[in-house]
Amino acid sequence: MAEYASSGPLQPGDRAPNVVLDAITQEGKIALDDFRGRKPVLVGLFRGLQCPFCRRQIATMAQLKAALSEKGVETLTVVNTPIERARLYFRYHPLPNLLAAADPERISHRAFGLPNLEFTEDEDDWPRKLGMQTVMSMRLDMPGVLPEPMDPVAASDYLQKADGYEMTDDDRRMEAVAMAQLVGEFLLDRDGVVRWSFTEASPDGRNMFRSPSPDEVMSAASQVVH
Repeated sequence: MAEYASSGPLQPGDRAPNVVLDAITQEGKIALDDFRGRKPVLVGLFRGLQCPFCRRQIATMAQLKAALSEKGVETLTVVNTPIERARLYFRYHPLPNLLAAADPERISHRAFGLPNLEFTEDEDDWPRKLGMQTVMSMRLDMPGVLPEPMDPVAASDYLQKADGYEMTDDDRRMEAVAMAQLVGEFLLDRDGVVRWSFTEASPDGRNMFRSPSPDEVMSAASQVVH
C-alpha cells in the first residue's frame, strides 16, 4: 500500500489522500475514493479499541449516523486495531449501521497528519512530546461518566474497569507502539476536500481526550452539503 504523510493535521481546503483499509463491519476493503464524487463523508480516526475514550467517541459518532445520513453525509470510523480483534469486538458490541475499518499500522492517521505523541518524563514539545508531569496535572471532567475530575491515567483505569474491558495481546501490541496516537474527525466534501475538522492536535492541546459536540458536528454537516 502506498504510504502517505502530512506535516501536520489536514486543514479545511486540503484535499484528503486516498487510503485503502480492511473493512471491519463488512467484507472487503474501504477506500476514501469510494466516496468521492458521491457524498460527503465524516472520517473518524481513532486509537485502538483498547482506548476507553475512543470507544466512547466511536459510539457517539455511531449515534449521529442516522442524522448525518438524512443530510446526505456518510460516516467512516477507523481504528488502529488488527482486523480480527476489531471484528470480534464489534460482534459483541454492535453499533447499528456502523461503517468501520481497521488500520493497525496507522497509515490513515499519518496521511491526515495526526502525530503519534511521545510521553516523556518531563519534556513538553507539543504536539510531538508531552511530559508525564504535564499529563498528570490534567483533569478530565466527564459528568455522568466519571465520578469526579480525574487525571487521564486514573480516568482511563476507571473507565476500563467500568466497561469490563479485557485487554488482549493485540491490544497490548497496539498500545505499545501508539498509546498516545492523537485522533481526530475530518469532514470531507463530495470532492474529498476537508471542510471541517476536530483533532487532539490543536495548537494548545485543549482537545486532548475530547470529542466535538453533536451540535458542532451537525452544524458542520449542514454547511458542507450546501
